[in-house]
Amino acid sequence: MATRPTSPRLPAARTSRPSTRGFSSTRKTTRAKPPSRFNRLRASASRPSADLAGRSVALSDDIPTLFDHPLGPHHKLIGGWVAARETSPKQYTRAQARRRIEQVFGAAVLEILAPVDLADFRMTVLKGEDGDPPAIAIVCDSMGQMDLGWIETSDAPISWRAAAYHALEQSLGCVLPVFGYQDLFDQIAMYYWDGETEDEGARQSLIYYHGADEADLEEQALPSTMNARRPDWMITANAAPPAQLPTGLQQKLRSLHHARRALKRLQPERNAWHFDIDLIYQYVPGFEECSSLPPLTLVPTEQFAPELDDVGRHGMEMGFMDIAGLCPLPEAGRIDDWLTSLRLGAQFLLAAQHLIQLDPTNL
Repeated sequence: MATRPTSPRLPAARTSRPSTRGFSSTRKTTRAKPPSRFNRLRASASRPSADLAGRSVALSDDIPTLFDHPLGPHHKLIGGWVAARETSPKQYTRAQARRRIEQVFGAAVLEILAPVDLADFRMTVLKGEDGDPPAIAIVCDSMGQMDLGWIETSDAPISWRAAAYHALEQSLGCVLPVFGYQDLFDQIAMYYWDGETEDEGARQSLIYYHGADEADLEEQALPSTMNARRPDWMITANAAPPAQLPTGLQQKLRSLHHARRALKRLQPERNAWHFDIDLIYQYVPGFEECSSLPPLTLVPTEQFAPELDDVGRHGMEMGFMDIAGLCPLPEAGRIDDWLTSLRLGAQFLLAAQHLIQLDPTNL
């Protein structure tokens, strides 16, 4: 793909589609893995400096073009992939080349993500610094409690709902930045009971470290009272074994399992959804100042709004840990691998989406 100089413009981002119930606090205008993702991150505090809102694809605008600057390494990388697919090669100005690169790559990504309503994503191609190759970051733009559909609101048997909820809680973190009840409980335990998870230890912590009066302890929240607020469908012990579930529900749980297994077979360096916190900090300077909290939760806000607001306050003020994956791409040949892994992640999200959208009256 040959280029000639002139000046370009990046395409505008599309508008986000809401798919969650938000935290009740007001978020500033800034911006699952399973529990391991939540626990690995370190908390701190300003918005990231990189342009990492909608479903959109953008190549970070690091190379000015008004005065005939050459294409940046990230445009060259994607450009090599685009050029290999051109059926009628022709001359492009630099502005035209940039637009063509962004349009072709953006169309390929958006086609894969189009059926997914479970969450909104942004893709940003980062040019890399200090010799690092370009990388693509997947950012989750959704925030708050995920819509759990029939699992939360239907009159289906508790054992069915608990089985579906458990499957989502155990698997969604392989793609989405999401936290579950145990993550919330552990954080609240650290905040209020110095890590104690049993009532007696929590009482002693409230007395010795927080100056609580023994006479007032009955009014204090304790681990057992927090656990008691869980709806029955959130409790794993209530989940029916697969053989006792209706065939339609078994099939959807099986599809979710198979989609997750396909993702787990991917090599980390060829996985669009791979989450490596050190790599994220390397490519996105300042991102460590965001909250360590993922933006999505499977914990119902109706029962746990105060706790969710307590742990989410920092994220509301400084931004959440909303990167779903970041993958360096040392050569154009890796882009097909990246798109393949992106599609596997989309198929997994569709399996989760179909489970949540299930109509239990038709089972």
